[in-house]
Amino acid sequence: MIYMDHAATAPVRKEVLEAMEPYFTKYFGNPSTFYTVGREAKKAMEESREKVAELIGANPEEIIFTTGGTQSDNIAIKGIVLKNKNKGNHIITSQIEHPAVIETCKYLEKNGFEVTYLPVYEEGIIKIEDLKEAITDKTILITIMHVNNEIGTIQPIAEIGKIAKENKIKFHTDAVQSVGKIPVDVNELNVDLLSMSGHKIYGPKGIGALYIRKRTRLEPILHGGGQEKDLNPGTENVSGIVGLGKACEIAKEELEYNQKYLTKLRDMLIEGILSNIEESYLNGDLINKVPGTANFHFVGIEGEGLVLLLDGKGIAASTGSACSSKKLEASHVLKAIGLEDVDSHGSLRLTLGSENTEEEVTKVIQATEEAVKRLRSMSSIWNQRENKRKEDINNKCTSCSLE
Repeated sequence: MIYMDHAATAPVRKEVLEAMEPYFTKYFGNPSTFYTVGREAKKAMEESREKVAELIGANPEEIIFTTGGTQSDNIAIKGIVLKNKNKGNHIITSQIEHPAVIETCKYLEKNGFEVTYLPVYEEGIIKIEDLKEAITDKTILITIMHVNNEIGTIQPIAEIGKIAKENKIKFHTDAVQSVGKIPVDVNELNVDLLSMSGHKIYGPKGIGALYIRKRTRLEPILHGGGQEKDLNPGTENVSGIVGLGKACEIAKEELEYNQKYLTKLRDMLIEGILSNIEESYLNGDLINKVPGTANFHFVGIEGEGLVLLLDGKGIAASTGSACSSKKLEASHVLKAIGLEDVDSHGSLRLTLGSENTEEEVTKVIQATEEAVKRLRSMSSIWNQRENKRKEDINNKCTSCSLE
């Protein structure tokens, strides 16, 4: 199999699995207990907290562990607005956020909060002018993702954070698709809260973290035994936490190399697809894009059919976010950048990982070209376009000969 859906999830690294194993068996204790096996579990947790903090330039005490990006987003967004509801009821976000943010904002709208969804235009990036105009004296939170999970575009987070700070507004970013892939420093980005997830960086599923800047207060949305500063109560997933810590450690060590390597593969992939397949287009900005992510749309085909044909050739890809792949409606991200539904349905997301090779990229380009050609041969939309184009050419030639 050629796996090119790393934005959906990545395989667990061997080193991560090896680090986790003792905490299923030898050090299985509850970290809230005081005897040896519990203390060892607690010690491993705190060492992992340090590794997570090191990757994003934070202090260990500013990190809480969660079940992943979705829970981190919920704790951050609901926690901030509920804590500050006496100061205002306005939230600013973007039209292309992950469902974990979009659906949370929709829920809050039903409960008395107002939400502004900033446009992102053809490039998939918000305009700072729009943000400034959206701020009111009732704005209590700005939540804008760092890197989009479908098209890979990078938002101007540091500039957004500066504006939020100047206006004394709390700023959260969903950095699930950026942490471990591009440099992330919470101080340089000017963020108050940052969400991340383990399984996007070769760690296990079901574990993530939330960075909370010192002196940032949140209202708990979960209630229980008081673990993780009362914000995520319940017995901790020690083995998962250890796996996340190890994955962060590796990501930090390999970040510079992987950035260059994946950028090279991504550019090779984009060039190969666009130059070999007629009427193929790259979705989102070409420059402000995370290494490893490329999203295309092809005229005259259905993306679901393309994914199935590629799967038949041993290639794993997707039409968009794995969190919404079971829905049949067009991607809200592709709609936001101006694509019509018919073009959105003809999309393909290819996301590379460090284990991919140039040889695999070449095979994927060839397989995609063959699959698109096959789908178009069966497409009434494409065949109608082709017949009309041939007719127009014939009419033009006839007109020229008469002249």
